[in-house]
Amino acid sequence: MLKRKNIRSNIQLNEYSSIYVFMFVLFLIGIIFGAIIVNSMNTIQKLDLFFYLHQFFEDVKDGSGLEVKELFQSSFFYHFKYILLIFILGLSIIGIPIIWLFIFMKGIVIGFSVGFLVNQMGWHGLLMATASVAPHNVFLIPAYLIAGSFAMIFSLHLIRRLFSAKIYQQSIRKHITQYSTVLIVVMVVALIGSIVETFISPNAMRIIVDWAL
Repeated sequence: MLKRKNIRSNIQLNEYSSIYVFMFVLFLIGIIFGAIIVNSMNTIQKLDLFFYLHQFFEDVKDGSGLEVKELFQSSFFYHFKYILLIFILGLSIIGIPIIWLFIFMKGIVIGFSVGFLVNQMGWHGLLMATASVAPHNVFLIPAYLIAGSFAMIFSLHLIRRLFSAKIYQQSIRKHITQYSTVLIVVMVVALIGSIVETFISPNAMRIIVDWAL
């Protein structure tokens, strides 16, 4: 029972619940905005983009262009780079708006990807989106949301402590330790997401492509 209370205290669910909700809502707004962008595209833009998408599907069907090592490295270092940048922005105090932008853009990318597939391919597009977008994002979306939330919390903590120097000096090491621990946990979750993106998502997408095309 005591351990649960300690965990709850460290995560600070009650005190910062509004921040977690804000990040989640910001992400959802990004998804909606991404879907709106799809509907605002004209026919020529959609046809051009679908042409490249169809070429990609053909490559997937043939099994070409999917080097496992390169795909894994590209995926992990991409997410590693952005998550690390989010945490660095959390240390800068003035980086909060950029953190918001990253979470919003993550939502836009997912909303646009799913929205375009469904718009162009109907139910087949929904299945394609489920196979290609959903598996790894089950891990990556929470990783980004946790990273953004804790970066914002840490920035707000620094701002608060700037007005009380004594408390700041006494507690900063503790909060940096907690912040670093969260970073490690988020990186592990991102690593799992990259593994899924490398080994599961392409195979699931190939199955759907073979059936749909």
